Amino acid sequence: MSDQDNRHGLTQWHGTTIIGVRKGDRIVVAGDGQVSMGNTVMKPNARKVRRIGEGEKVVAGFAGATADAFTLFERLEKKLEQYNGQLLRAAVELTKDWRTDKYLRNLEALMIVADKDNLLVLTGNGDVLEPEGGITAIGSGGNYALAAAKAIAEYEDDPEVIARKAMQVAADICVFTNGNVTLEEV
Repeated sequence: MSDQDNRHGLTQWHGTTIIGVRKGDRIVVAGDGQVSMGNTVMKPNARKVRRIGEGEKVVAGFAGATADAFTLFERLEKKLEQYNGQLLRAAVELTKDWRTDKYLRNLEALMIVADKDNLLVLTGNGDVLEPEGGITAIGSGGNYALAAAKAIAEYEDDPEVIARKAMQVAADICVFTNGNVTLEEV
C-alpha cells in the first residue's frame, strides 16, 4: 500500500464508478453501489448518486471518500442556494473554495454534477470541466465506463441505455465496481 493510500494510518475506502451522459436534451448520472475497504466489499448497495438543492433539480455523483463527498454535497447545496440554483456559478465557487480552503483542500473526492443545462466534473484542483461529446466518468472503473459509453453513443440515442450498458462493462472489469446501479435523470 502506498503512502498516498495510507497517509492517515487507516486503510482507505475506495473504488467506484460514476458516469454522466448527455444525449439530446436529456442528461443522466449513474453510479454503482459498491463500497470496498482493501480487498473486501463492505457494502454492495451504497447510493453515490443523489438529487440535491432546492427542488432537487441538480444531480450529483461522487467517487472518493464518503465523508468527504457528503461535505462537498452540503457545500454545493449552500452554493446553489447562494447563487439561485445556477449550477455553473455554484460549481465554480465551490471549486475555488475546495482549492484554497485549508480544510477542504484535504478532501479526497471527485464529483459529477448535472442540471438540465450542464454536465460537469468538479475536482479539488479547482477544475470545473464540461466533457467533450457529452460523456464523462470518474472513479476506479471510470475509464472502462467512459470507453464503453463512447463506443455505444454512436449507435444509441437513449442516455439511460448508454449509461447502464457502460456501467455493466465497468462492473465486469473493475473489481471495485458492482452492478447495483443508481441512476438519476435531469
